[in-house]
Amino acid sequence: MPLLKFHMQKGRSHAEIELLLDVAHKAMLSAFNVPVRDRYQLVFEHEPTHLRALDTGLGFERSQKFVLVEVVSRPRQRAEKLAFYQGLAMELEKCCGVPSSDVMVSFVENSDEDWSFGEGTAQFVTGQL
Repeated sequence: MPLLKFHMQKGRSHAEIELLLDVAHKAMLSAFNVPVRDRYQLVFEHEPTHLRALDTGLGFERSQKFVLVEVVSRPRQRAEKLAFYQGLAMELEKCCGVPSSDVMVSFVENSDEDWSFGEGTAQFVTGQL
């Protein structure tokens, strides 16, 4: 936890997607200081006509490499979020060739009782995590 959802245009190879997920996981580990096996990622590939992400007037030019990352998580500190934004954008550009202007992130926060990792138990509530 957190759960990362990646929205992108269809067309990336399996190797490109694997690298993107690995890079994002490393950025998350660095920013949130969570265990290495705390890895929950989903990829949603969209037809070009089914994905619109303009720039909210900031002057960014989006490309086919655009990635929207939804982060579903219990509350995080502002500094953690800012570190994640910067680390993710920097590493995706360096390792995957995704321009930082093509990296968009949105957080959706929930609470401890909103998570069950299996066995019908809310591990954050029970103290298992």
